[in-house]
Amino acid sequence: MSEKRTYIDLFAGCGGLSLGLNQSGWKGIFAIEKSPFAFSTLKHNLIDNLNHFDWPFWLDQKEHDINEVLKGYANELYELRGKVDLVAGGPPCQGFSTAGRRIENDKRNELIHSYIKFIRVVQPKIIFFENVKGFTQRFQRNKSKGLKYSELVEKSLRRSGKNFIGYDVAGELINFSDFGIPQKRTRFILVGIRKDIEIEKSCTPSNFFDKLFANKETFLINKGIGLNTSLKDAISDLLFQHGEVESPDSKGFKSAQYGKIESNYQTFLRGENENNIPDSHRFSNHGENTISLFENLIENAPRGKKLEGKIKKIFNIKKRGITVLSEGDKAPTLTSHPDDYVHYSEPRILTVREYARIQSFPDWYAFKEKYTTGGHLRRTEVPRYTQIGNAIPPLFGEQAGLALKDFINA
Repeated sequence: MSEKRTYIDLFAGCGGLSLGLNQSGWKGIFAIEKSPFAFSTLKHNLIDNLNHFDWPFWLDQKEHDINEVLKGYANELYELRGKVDLVAGGPPCQGFSTAGRRIENDKRNELIHSYIKFIRVVQPKIIFFENVKGFTQRFQRNKSKGLKYSELVEKSLRRSGKNFIGYDVAGELINFSDFGIPQKRTRFILVGIRKDIEIEKSCTPSNFFDKLFANKETFLINKGIGLNTSLKDAISDLLFQHGEVESPDSKGFKSAQYGKIESNYQTFLRGENENNIPDSHRFSNHGENTISLFENLIENAPRGKKLEGKIKKIFNIKKRGITVLSEGDKAPTLTSHPDDYVHYSEPRILTVREYARIQSFPDWYAFKEKYTTGGHLRRTEVPRYTQIGNAIPPLFGEQAGLALKDFINA
């Protein structure tokens, strides 16, 4: 079928999932993202450069809060009912994440109900939902005696009611490192198919996960990359030692030229990029004491796991746990805190472009707005590191998009 299938991306971030869906032949209708920083990156790449969305005239091409869209464009959304093939994306994860403090009353957790309301209004043919592993774990001290938000979503989507048909759904925890991503990153994935959609017996929501695993090896071979891309395979051509230059977008900072390509993964993500300096490859200006600490850690500390407790005291680490990365392994789950990680061979933290490589963003995908933020602004601003740390890897998004097309075309 040559006709491109349509989707709406909710909580779209900087566009990782939308890029994957673009690469797998889907056409976006619009994307909802509250952060002006993240939307700026999405707009630059997917709207201005790729013309990926058939954006409706009634919705401004800017950042939007999902609740404002639900309230302000109720009639327009209702007109889309049954006409959209897919609604993709999941609400912010900070309140559920085991990497953070898991705050049950975090207001962002309430966006689950906004997501469900959006589904009930638009009623797409299929649903693709993503969230952190902690989304499937109970809050032990809550009034509901340990609510799993994954169960809440599944029950709400299955339940038919007035003007709502309901969905057959299935969810699983998926480690993106199984799909060619050089990062150990486990996420909860839920797929739903509207109950009135006629499908083959082999196209149940549970079969989506079977298709993902069955197709991954052929997919990655066709891309020219393998299943076991290491951290070094991902970023060894981005070393500071390859040639120091002034950062093109940050006065007073240094960047570096590309080094020689050393892996198929690097060939794949660099593509036809003719720039000598990678986008968003600004190095931090570390002080002498920090550089000395990092040199000591690279030389003597254990690799690939967070340094905590007694080991922190041995190396005189003042901040919370830090991880010295292992070049031959996959990276741990990237967070929005770049100073959580020390590069495997150079005394520094990772750059934004290195973050992007680990998350499988191609080098032509440019990131916009501030590099970092701090203090109370962390609650409202989404700078470049955070945009990437929150994203769905495009390489996984593409594989998911191909599997989802099988269902809608069945």
